[in-house]
Amino acid sequence: MSQTERPAWRVAADPDTVERDLTRLVLTLVELVRQLVERQSVRRMEQGDLTDEQIEALGVALMRLEEGMDDLCDHFGLRPQDLNLDLGPLGTLLPSND
Repeated sequence: MSQTERPAWRVAADPDTVERDLTRLVLTLVELVRQLVERQSVRRMEQGDLTDEQIEALGVALMRLEEGMDDLCDHFGLRPQDLNLDLGPLGTLLPSND
């Protein structure tokens, strides 16, 4: 097999976009975890499982994390919509903010 031939199972990554695509994937996963933590925090707050101090600390931490995600998206030229992967017939990975 020559060097120009590639096995069919290999991904042909474009060297010009691979860094941006990898960044997009990593930020998508971080955003998914952030949203899950946020929902779990709200659930615990509504159930009365948290003290006022814990609620305040969680609120501040979640706001900072969201700001950090916004900063990272700006730095890499991504929009929040860019992080929502289309899973075909399953819909999108992240819930829409409509």
